[in-house]
Amino acid sequence: MISNLRKAVRLPQPRQGGVDLSHPARSPLGTAVVNCAVYVAGVRQEGHLPAQEAIRQVRRSGDGFVWIGLHEPSEVEFAGIVELFGLHPLAVEDAVHAHQRPKLENYDDSLFTVFKTVRYVEHDQLTDTSEVVDTGEIMVFTGADFVITVRHGGHGSLGPLREQLERDPEQLALGPSAVLHAIADLVVDDYLDVAAAVQDDIDDVESEVFSIRGSRGAGRIYQLKRELLEFKRAVTPLDRPLQELATRSLQHIDPRIKTYFRDVADHLDRVREQITGFDELLNSILQAHLAQVANAQNEAMRRMSAWAAILAVPTMVTGVYGMNFEYMPEKNWTFGYPMVIVLTVTICWMMHRGFRRNGWL
Repeated sequence: MISNLRKAVRLPQPRQGGVDLSHPARSPLGTAVVNCAVYVAGVRQEGHLPAQEAIRQVRRSGDGFVWIGLHEPSEVEFAGIVELFGLHPLAVEDAVHAHQRPKLENYDDSLFTVFKTVRYVEHDQLTDTSEVVDTGEIMVFTGADFVITVRHGGHGSLGPLREQLERDPEQLALGPSAVLHAIADLVVDDYLDVAAAVQDDIDDVESEVFSIRGSRGAGRIYQLKRELLEFKRAVTPLDRPLQELATRSLQHIDPRIKTYFRDVADHLDRVREQITGFDELLNSILQAHLAQVANAQNEAMRRMSAWAAILAVPTMVTGVYGMNFEYMPEKNWTFGYPMVIVLTVTICWMMHRGFRRNGWL
């Protein structure tokens, strides 16, 4: 056990004002643990204790809790933490191997919560292959005297959140459930920001479709729909866990936190409504685009048919006069050839005028 802990746990580095201890993604020493701290009455305790010493101190005093943050731990790196806190094997497997759906699992000694983080990918111009949203994951183990966060992905750093909570000891004094709420609130707030950015992309596509160059919009619409589906997979499954946190009596969740979870759930509902609206709007834009393409094709066919009808007149006349008959009308008449030319041009002009009047040309 001790050897495993040494592989996974490092002493937290001295804090410097405003430093995000979760960035870069891996700690400078190459370990999975990026932060470990003891909080008593909402105040971070001085000193640099490894995880086993930190939890021993908390349980000996019977006050406070330990917050350990990890980034993409391997099974070997996570093994010591698992043994130390008695984490459930199924939850551990999910925490080590990413690509989980948002969920809330209630085990004997802890709650296990999975959040999907979403980041908007900046781009100069939306193309048929542009990545719009990038997803990651945050897993949270919440116990009576500990909270363990496991982060996957290159974004969703919890360093700034930790510093923000440390500036609000009254809220942090509510224990591990306060950390769980803060993470949920951060994740959903990021959803709102991403939804606003996606709205701008949809507005650009909508303007493009109804412009003169509208025929270029189909690929971008499909790409946005694919990215919106990825966004929806992160947001929609989170509704049930938040409802449970806001309404059910769960172990290790302070009843005073429920009101805050209800607020987060309301924000999530807003994001879900936006995503539903985006999907419907993109469907309407796509249908309008396809209608424009069909109209353009019909217009081209009408023009081709009109010109084919006009050209059929001289084709027919020249075809008749090109036949090698001995007795042809006006063949020996001086004005026969000019008359046929004038008659052909007149008929073509009248047909052209009629087609233009009917909108075919």
